[in-house]
Amino acid sequence: MTDAKEHDGAWAPLREPVFRGLWIAVLAGNLGTWMQTVGAQWLVVGEPGAATWVSLVQAATVLPVLLFALPSGALADALDRRRLLLGVQMTMLVIGVVLAVLAGLDRIAPPVLLVFTFLLGVGQALTLPAWQAVIPEIVPHDRLPAASALGAVNTNLARSAGPAVGGLLVAHFGSATVFALNALSFGVFAVALLRWRREPQAVPRMPERFGAAVKAGGRYIRYHPQVRQILTRVAVFVLPGSVVWSLLPLVARDRLAMGARGYGVLLAALGVGAIAGALAMPRARRLLRTNQMIAGTGLAYGAALLVTATVRHVVPVVLALVVAGLAWMMLVSRMNAAMQLVLPNWVRARALAVYQLVFAGGQAAGALAWGQVAEHLGLVPAFTAAGLLVLAGAATVRLLPVHTHEDDDHTPAIYWPEPHLMLQPHLDRGPVLVTAAYRVPEENRSAFVAAMDGVRLSRQRTGATQWGLFRDGADPAAFVEVYLVPTWEEHLRQHQGRLTGDDEKVETHAVALAEGPARITHLLHAD
Repeated sequence: MTDAKEHDGAWAPLREPVFRGLWIAVLAGNLGTWMQTVGAQWLVVGEPGAATWVSLVQAATVLPVLLFALPSGALADALDRRRLLLGVQMTMLVIGVVLAVLAGLDRIAPPVLLVFTFLLGVGQALTLPAWQAVIPEIVPHDRLPAASALGAVNTNLARSAGPAVGGLLVAHFGSATVFALNALSFGVFAVALLRWRREPQAVPRMPERFGAAVKAGGRYIRYHPQVRQILTRVAVFVLPGSVVWSLLPLVARDRLAMGARGYGVLLAALGVGAIAGALAMPRARRLLRTNQMIAGTGLAYGAALLVTATVRHVVPVVLALVVAGLAWMMLVSRMNAAMQLVLPNWVRARALAVYQLVFAGGQAAGALAWGQVAEHLGLVPAFTAAGLLVLAGAATVRLLPVHTHEDDDHTPAIYWPEPHLMLQPHLDRGPVLVTAAYRVPEENRSAFVAAMDGVRLSRQRTGATQWGLFRDGADPAAFVEVYLVPTWEEHLRQHQGRLTGDDEKVETHAVALAEGPARITHLLHAD
């Protein structure tokens, strides 16, 4: 009965009509994108310096995320996310149609192909943060963990199944066909967005300006330990793990002599593994803690890479790739869900954009690096080195663990009183120096200093650029917290929605160790 309930809960968000329609549309878009990558890679696999061209196609697909991830997250947090997604999909539809026509006419040289691939990558960079940020809008709060996991399942299923289908279509119909289907997938997503009757969104009291929003997102990531742990673990896995996605066409052609159809078979093996990983996730989440899953999937993926590197027979390699697909799906899905669950709504798209930046950046850097290793040393050294690095990464889980607190309260908590000033500063006025004076009894002083470290992280996540805790040399009971905020607007945002239930809990604990609430002052620049 327990297993049945867990299985039902894992897929329960798909009962929500809006989520189901958009999830299917996103799956179609992701499938099209990976089919496009396969078609582009196979189009250049016969060119001189094929390893470099193949890896460049992969890099051009994901490189835009490096350039536009955080800005796109800021846009998704500031603009109407439905309209943003709709505009991006329509633009990508036009680009995809032009690419398909050029490929059908055999008028597309490798450099031109890279330009179109890059443009479609820009569209993906704008799409991913906005899509992930709307998930909490279209599913009930109690189903958000399952919906977050399903988002990762969507991405990774498409990543595995899309190339497999694309490889088979390329073998039978050519690259122009998969380019056309990719363009069609953008149209499917646009139709789903048009059918979503989104409730009118409240106009923000203070619309966040683009530059300030980008900086605020960066500060949040910098001062959130759990988010940094997740990002570090993703980078450690993806950098070496990307060797499969960037060099598998050459394994099919040079190591196994399988041709385009065989390449599709190898990709299908990855897809089967990904599906198995998706089905195993509910039970795995119940049986394994996060760090146990990281270690286990890393060991499995590293071993699969070593088999791919050393064996020249089709069956063992196919089985190894099934294991690789399962391990990739489980680890990346777990990290994506963990990221969703630790983020408050005000910075959700920006932080998820950084996640995408690390993920895609690892793929881009890995694709370029492994392409060069294969070009100069060969496929076997490339896959062997990557496999050993993945195994080493799995072995570091005790040194670099991931601590997720999924039961924490990330809902907005407006518990600070509105500041009452005789001088009313302009929103752009800054910097603002905020002080909080406490009196702490002797028996609580060590605990108070320790508790204020959590307060420090809260202040810096939500707007402070500098923070300090000082003690009066003439009065040992007197402590003064001091922090600097760039502008009056940024400080008002701390008052009006950036703080969460967890921030309130941390601050309440620290204040309870003092003799009553702090005395707050707001110091404005004298000019």
